[in-house]
Amino acid sequence: MAASKIITAKSLKFFEKYLNNASPTGYEWEGQKIWMDYLKPYVDEFITDTYGTAVGVINPDAKFKVVIEGHSDEISWYVNYITDNGLLYVIRNGGSDHQIAPSKWVNIHTKKGIVKGVFGWPAIHTRNKSKEEPPKLDNIFIDIGAKDKEEVEKMGVHVGCVITYPDEFQVLNKNKFVCRAIDNRAGGFMIAEVARLLHENKNKLPFGLYITNSVQEEIGLRGAEMITQTIKPDIAIVTDVCHDTTTPMIDKKKEGETAMGSGPVISYAPAVQNKLRERIIETAEAKKIPFQRLASSRYTGTDTDAFAYSNGGVASALISLPLRYMHTTVETVHKDDVENVIRLIYETLLTIKEGETFSYFD
Repeated sequence: MAASKIITAKSLKFFEKYLNNASPTGYEWEGQKIWMDYLKPYVDEFITDTYGTAVGVINPDAKFKVVIEGHSDEISWYVNYITDNGLLYVIRNGGSDHQIAPSKWVNIHTKKGIVKGVFGWPAIHTRNKSKEEPPKLDNIFIDIGAKDKEEVEKMGVHVGCVITYPDEFQVLNKNKFVCRAIDNRAGGFMIAEVARLLHENKNKLPFGLYITNSVQEEIGLRGAEMITQTIKPDIAIVTDVCHDTTTPMIDKKKEGETAMGSGPVISYAPAVQNKLRERIIETAEAKKIPFQRLASSRYTGTDTDAFAYSNGGVASALISLPLRYMHTTVETVHKDDVENVIRLIYETLLTIKEGETFSYFD
């Protein structure tokens, strides 16, 4: 299966729609509906849980269960404090970057709909050049054009309103996808494409496949922690993003060397089950799919950790998509990598037999 045949015009349209929809941590359900609508023709049934994780299931009656997983939430802000003169101070919902905030437009989500605002910043002329203060959580603020606190409240904005950036999907130089929230709506997209390929190629799997789009990863892998107790899988293959470390100001000795366009990134970490990881590497080599390697010290920082350490231990592995400018509004990935992650998950699934334990003692 050639990589170039994977992303179709229809699937790209879905990816764009899915990315452009805001899906902040704790408020993922509208995005999940878009994802489920796309996935529906390719699965037998859906499972959802009380916090909004969505799972498309193929072969729901099978005893042996394999998960492929991404997470659906994006970083955002909360309104934390409203000043008497109508300005808003914020706290993070996930790892939002304070340094990129000044002069960004924002969408504040209220019961009355979206209220527009901007992260204001003092003009260059008014700042002390000898001692410039960088953007920090306690000095960035949002202006929604209100004259006082009362007007803010009349507009429907209150403490606890969630705030996202309005930046939308674009293609850079024909083969780079750029948007906010590629971390990790790309994961949801890629696992949905795996389900589509299985359906279109009429592959019959000897196990139950649980295409899992978890919520609340950005604040501690919480959605995966919940849904893995519901599914009780035997195997989990997780996909998330990792850093392209080839741009300026990144220390490769600390972060490793992984590059956009050089293929999926396969992780080494205590949570990664070695035999499952080797199966993925063998598959990549057999199918001539380019790949890179990444080592993580104590934990992967992805939903892999939640699946691995659940239910008495679940054989888990991580296939990552190299991404530039993580947690900014211009997250960037290479189309070839997106297609090759899809290929690698798809081809790996075709090698898994019912009842495989990946035990070190067999």
